[in-house]
Amino acid sequence: MSTPQPVRVRFAPSPTGRTHLGSGRTALYDYLLARQTGGQFILRIEDTDQKRYVPGAEKELMESLHWLGLNWDEGPDVGGANGPYRQSERREIYQQHARQLIESGHAYYCFCSPERLDKVRQGQMSLKQTPRYDGTCRRLDPDEAARRVANGERHVVRFRMPVEGAITVHDHLRGDITVENANLDDYIIVKSDGLALYHLAAMVDDHLMNVSHVIRGSEWLSTFPLHGHILRAFGWQEPVWVHLSIFLKPSGKGKMSKRESAQIMQDGYSIFVNDLAELGYLPEAVVNWIALMGWSYDDRGEFFTMDDLVEKFSLDHLNPAPAAINFTKLDHFNGLHIRSLPPAELSRRVKPFLQAAGYVVNDEKLLKIYPIIRERLSTLDDIVPMAGFFFKGDVFPDPKELVGEKMSPSESAIAARCAYQILDALPEIGLQTAEPPMRQLAEELGLKAGQLFGILRVAVTGQKVSPPLFESMEIIGREQVLNRLQRAIKLLDGL
Repeated sequence: MSTPQPVRVRFAPSPTGRTHLGSGRTALYDYLLARQTGGQFILRIEDTDQKRYVPGAEKELMESLHWLGLNWDEGPDVGGANGPYRQSERREIYQQHARQLIESGHAYYCFCSPERLDKVRQGQMSLKQTPRYDGTCRRLDPDEAARRVANGERHVVRFRMPVEGAITVHDHLRGDITVENANLDDYIIVKSDGLALYHLAAMVDDHLMNVSHVIRGSEWLSTFPLHGHILRAFGWQEPVWVHLSIFLKPSGKGKMSKRESAQIMQDGYSIFVNDLAELGYLPEAVVNWIALMGWSYDDRGEFFTMDDLVEKFSLDHLNPAPAAINFTKLDHFNGLHIRSLPPAELSRRVKPFLQAAGYVVNDEKLLKIYPIIRERLSTLDDIVPMAGFFFKGDVFPDPKELVGEKMSPSESAIAARCAYQILDALPEIGLQTAEPPMRQLAEELGLKAGQLFGILRVAVTGQKVSPPLFESMEIIGREQVLNRLQRAIKLLDGL
């Protein structure tokens, strides 16, 4: 299906918790479709469930979307012609439309207490029946119901589901879905506190905001027929419905949920967008990764920038099959996008991680480090263990780690002392000047190059794994290299 006309799409999350990958993917697909067609991307906050409302969730949501590079055209913070954009501020609009449904016979007031409903439900379950509303208030005289409401009696509003026939609703990914009306319940659409439930509020908002395409999670498929009924009761045109695939756990067994987040964090990952930023992932990589969890361009393409995605995205290439979250793939994409960054940009992005670790960062030195670390970074925070030693005045290696492989402390001290004498005689220490004489020294001492280089690596970096040794020495500087090597010799002599 082509979408040549500008679309109007909405991302409508509930501020009931942290912003997870599923929300990020839905918002991304909305954004891509809007930008591709020259349409509008709307942010709407569905906060009518006040019991589950989490303070700060809306702020984190907006920060997460901005971090991903998703900017909206209309929303609670930027305004627009179709506001308010928080459902809690649209109470009167929903009540007006609920009354319209009641007057047309498509909805009714229900006065049943929670205790009565629970008793009915228990009775149905004991008879192995599907729990549902028994229709007691459906049969009330409308005038009597109106009087009871006027007298202040506690009530909800239910949709009057047809008892005969069937409804067919169309999902862009799954085709027509037909359900017998007799199998559908008289759902509550307005709660006793006067706030509309999603079923009514979202349909009203989508219509009034001229939403042309609704992209949402497949968890809404069960109430999809109800939403079709509500739209048709008003006589409104239905949007193009797109219900996305669910995310499976990394194991591929079972639906991914927030409950698994603690275990995933222990493994160094997260399903929450803000955490991924703190863990050193690039927004470009996360966007690339989640775009491909449910969509593909062809059998070969996997590296996409946001501009690429805007150009190539298509609803026709979405896949309704569940997608397992693969964090190894995220690491892969992060590495690809890190290596695509220009030197100055990568330096800018890794700098905060070094500063957070307590290092005073020299920008000129950081730029010099870029060529020797770029291929080794999987995440931005890898810079700290990999290159923090460049910004230390001194390093304090474990003396035992200074001992060369299959060598004694005294043999290692002799090798380090010989290396110091050669390096001290060089006007400059770098790849071209230091590596050849060090290889020759290893040969003269009857050592493998790796044995000698291992001693030098720990001596000048303080760690057994580092970027290339002689390039690192050049960046550290001649004076500091010699000072660190002198200290290492003393440590070895003390063993």
